[in-house]
Amino acid sequence: MLEKNLKILDQYLPNLKSNGVQNLINGKSIDAISGKKFDNTTPVDGSFIGQVSEGDAEDIDKAANAAMDAFDAWKKMPHQERKKIMHAIADKIEEHADEIAVLESYDTGQTIRFMKKAAMRGAANFRYFADKVIDAPNGLSTPDTNHVNYTMRQPIGPVGIITPWNTPFMLTTWKIAPALASGCTVVHKPAEFSPVTATRLAQLAHEAGLPKGVWNVVHGFGETAGKALTEHEHIKAVAFIGETTTGTYIMKQGAPTLKRVHLELGGQNPIIVFDDADLDRALDAAIFMKYSINGERCTSSSRLLLHKNVYKDFVKKLTARVANIKVGHPLDPKTEVGPMIHPSHQEKVLSYIDIGKKDGAVLACGGGKPAGLPEGGAYVNPTLFIDANKDMRISQEEVFGPFLTVIPFETEAEAIEIANSVKYGLAAYIWTKDISRGHRMAHAAEAGMVWINSENVRHLPTPFGGVKYSGIGRDGGEYSFDFYMETKNISVALGDHKITQLGVQ
Repeated sequence: MLEKNLKILDQYLPNLKSNGVQNLINGKSIDAISGKKFDNTTPVDGSFIGQVSEGDAEDIDKAANAAMDAFDAWKKMPHQERKKIMHAIADKIEEHADEIAVLESYDTGQTIRFMKKAAMRGAANFRYFADKVIDAPNGLSTPDTNHVNYTMRQPIGPVGIITPWNTPFMLTTWKIAPALASGCTVVHKPAEFSPVTATRLAQLAHEAGLPKGVWNVVHGFGETAGKALTEHEHIKAVAFIGETTTGTYIMKQGAPTLKRVHLELGGQNPIIVFDDADLDRALDAAIFMKYSINGERCTSSSRLLLHKNVYKDFVKKLTARVANIKVGHPLDPKTEVGPMIHPSHQEKVLSYIDIGKKDGAVLACGGGKPAGLPEGGAYVNPTLFIDANKDMRISQEEVFGPFLTVIPFETEAEAIEIANSVKYGLAAYIWTKDISRGHRMAHAAEAGMVWINSENVRHLPTPFGGVKYSGIGRDGGEYSFDFYMETKNISVALGDHKITQLGVQ
């Protein structure tokens, strides 16, 4: 299988090296207006992938104008047509799933075992929202005595989408599919560390029949292209997935134009395991939710809270399993953890090993760089710290890598105090056979999403999002339409109700 994936890579890599990755504006692949480009490298071994067009305010302006020009026709397109186009995009994704998975894996370091599934999930996102096109405008009927009131939803206008570098293909479909279903047009600014599949996805969408100008892609950096996108007058809303500090900048930059923002930000999520839980399943879930996707997952269970009665035995099994996780080339299907996205992020993750030791936690497993892998690769050993407490930096800060911190607790109250002690509030996971306790804990957890006796299993109609410093707004099903559409109330009089008269003698 590794050989097969390398052959697929060899089909596309020469073209990327020679032609690079361009912006896509008004249906055409073009270089940045300034002519500037930046190098893109793979975290597998640091080698060159290709040059990327470096867009700035001029390119964003061109893309925003294209999105504005295309908006009226796209929002008025009959729902059957829009639905047909979105299903055709899903068909294209499925047709090219192997290619997409390989390119994403090589570009980001994410393991191929998860990227093929992520590509298919991207197709599922388009199919789900394609079937919701007819429902998107639906509102409520709210009659009173003399009037019938009804609401309808209408697309807000051109929107900006800013996506991160962890599973960027799937997360791009997650944002753009509901925007298109709503009738919005899009300017997409991908993360600079993971540009390859963003333009490829937009190209496939146009091959599927998407009208020009509806979906535009501008590559570049947050300080230039990203800032210009959040400030542009034509862009009515910005949906962002990424780091919390960047989210605060987006709110500030969008304020002068009263831009609606949807922010999916960081997390330092707890998994709480009580002594009555199915411990084998809880162990599987704790390992999967921390070390899959290279630990670069916003919903990863970064803090494992273990009841003192099972702490010793659970940690022993956990340590053995983490030590056995296979780190390697991301295109090898046997690999469970690949390299971090970039050497700078590798150094950040590695820095928390010293931080954890200085805090007084015990390094039970991992730490440092694995041996026997390419010198230029951004690899980190799966790392496990135990005997931590809630106040340590490794318990409070988002490491965003294959790095798990274990904290003991005795009571429900203590577990909730530890779980809620961070500034984030994205997700929480609770393991117990006491269903009443499970509900109590779920209600008390300061998190936008809670799973009881489960890992993160996403059901597309459910709301996805966080509280506190983890963000603003919700994705998923009808919740997505609340962001991409404006609600309008229409009131119709049923008869000749009394109207107060003024100025009558």
